[in-house]
Amino acid sequence: MRRRPLSLTAHLIISMAGIVVGTVLLCCFFISTFLEKYYISNKQKELSRGYGQVALAYDQVKGGKDTADFDIIFETICANGNINMLIVDGNARLVRSSYSDEQRFQMQIENMVNRLYGEKQNVFQTVEENERYLIQRQRDERLRAEYLVLLGLLEDGGYVYMRTPLESIRESAVITNQFIMVVSAGALLVSILVIVVLSRSICRPIRLLSAIAGRMTKLDFEAKYKRRRFESLEIGELGQSMNRLSETLEETISELKSANIQLMRDIEKKVQIDEMRKDFLSNVSHELKTPLSLISGYAEGLKECVNEDADSRAWYCEVIMDETDKMNRMVKKLLTLNQLESGNEKVQMVRFDVTELIAGLLAGTSLMAEQSGVTLRLAPCGAAYVWGDTFRVEEVLTNYLTNAINHAKGQRLVEFSVMPGQRVTRVSVFNTGDPIPEEELDKIWVKFYKVDKARTREYGGSGIGLSIVRAIMDSFHQQCGVRNRENGVEFWMELESGG
Repeated sequence: MRRRPLSLTAHLIISMAGIVVGTVLLCCFFISTFLEKYYISNKQKELSRGYGQVALAYDQVKGGKDTADFDIIFETICANGNINMLIVDGNARLVRSSYSDEQRFQMQIENMVNRLYGEKQNVFQTVEENERYLIQRQRDERLRAEYLVLLGLLEDGGYVYMRTPLESIRESAVITNQFIMVVSAGALLVSILVIVVLSRSICRPIRLLSAIAGRMTKLDFEAKYKRRRFESLEIGELGQSMNRLSETLEETISELKSANIQLMRDIEKKVQIDEMRKDFLSNVSHELKTPLSLISGYAEGLKECVNEDADSRAWYCEVIMDETDKMNRMVKKLLTLNQLESGNEKVQMVRFDVTELIAGLLAGTSLMAEQSGVTLRLAPCGAAYVWGDTFRVEEVLTNYLTNAINHAKGQRLVEFSVMPGQRVTRVSVFNTGDPIPEEELDKIWVKFYKVDKARTREYGGSGIGLSIVRAIMDSFHQQCGVRNRENGVEFWMELESGG
């Protein structure tokens, strides 16, 4: 089973506890090992320095100087250095002593001198020795204590005896270690509390940043890091970097989504174009199949001389010419539509009177209307100037008029109306007859689409005319449309008003 990683607080507590405990153990080791030697070395220097001061002051007193300074030096050395001292002159008379029982101590001195310089001197451990003084470590078996003793010579043959106990250093080391342990335990507890508080203040923004990062992995970029007071500089910079990263990721993902949407649109458009291409080829093939079949059949009949009389041959030739003309018109329309949709057709925008154009168109179509039994009418309207390509506008109106004549029923009326406006002028063509099914209104602008295929074939329609109308109006950046009225159908177009 995988171990769960420790928290930052636990790591800090363990690290701090290890540092404190290690430091305490190291201090105890050095105190126990080196403190006594260091203390003895200092005491040795202190005894040597005290001996020099006392010897100098003693010589000055012997030279007749006042003993006040000598007494001060003697008491200062004894008090400050925890030293017992005894001075005797060359006649073995006591000069100064820090002991209360001088006679007992004098006897002790005599024994000490014998031990230092007599037969038992090798029993003691000599620490330092020169021609002026001797420093040794002594052990008092009766008191079970150890001392550092200096025995020095004076100019008149007297002695200086100085002794300081060493037992106190061992007690000091033990007490010091105990004190360090107690203080360290307190310091450890305080440090743990401080670490807990500090680690929480550090972990809180880290957890917050972690939560923000978690939300970012789920593509939620609303969460932002807010810098707090008394926050470390590094955490604040990290939070600001997270905010910038969040904004950058959001922008990048937004751009990727936009690119993906555009790619999907391009794919859909490509599929749509492929479908349109297939439909176009299918429709063209279908539209050309019938006239080609008729042309082939009648041409074969002429070749086989099915009818010998001249009238029959002339009728065969007329059918062939009529079907050829239909194919020619359809091909021209397809070329026109292709030029318009590809944008290769140049539009010549001029200002002209659309009412005058409609009047001329009606005059030119009156004969065809009479043959079809259709009444043409232009609603009363004055001059209406618009902007457009006159050739293309006439093509749109001709297409509307032809369809209206071919589909007129009932009253068999076709009426043009012009409605000038401030921005655009609407031109509409209305014919009485059957309405177009509502579900077919948006489809009639598609190439080769026919609402009534039999009716369209009857008058030679190919289903391309309204597609050309839509392409022309798109090139003008204007609108066109169709709507059913109560007794017929109305096609309309809008042109920019020319004032």
